[in-house]
Amino acid sequence: MNLKTQLILLLTLCCPLAASALDENPTIKVTQLLKTTTSWDGKQIIYPKGQGEVTALTVEIAPEGETGWHEHPVPSFGYIMEGELELRLATGEVKFLHAGDVLPESVGVLHNGRNTGEEPLKILVFYTGEVGAKLSVAHPEFVPPATPDSEK
Repeated sequence: MNLKTQLILLLTLCCPLAASALDENPTIKVTQLLKTTTSWDGKQIIYPKGQGEVTALTVEIAPEGETGWHEHPVPSFGYIMEGELELRLATGEVKFLHAGDVLPESVGVLHNGRNTGEEPLKILVFYTGEVGAKLSVAHPEFVPPATPDSEK
């Protein structure tokens, strides 16, 4: 066996093929909640090119409360801690989420979130932007097109 083949074999044996943040053992249980390259609306996740900055927030929305129409200029990821969330895109597409669901949020897409439950909605959100970047941009001027339900 030549030196190059020996080196490749050694590297293969020493480097695991799939790495995880923590190795499981009797005192640690690792549960993957999300692994994706796209947001929930199918668009590729692209990170900013400047100095990276991660922001973690908890967001609480009262029953029947709404976020208002807005968009995110940076990738964000949410975990529904409590409650029920309706996400509606400006195009009319809707997604419903419940406690325990994970959401790779849409980027640069107009949408509105609404608490459809009878209890407060609590979301843990991580934004992966760059220093000085806005996390959300409000669009109060947007009026969604009428849907069959709203015409009644």
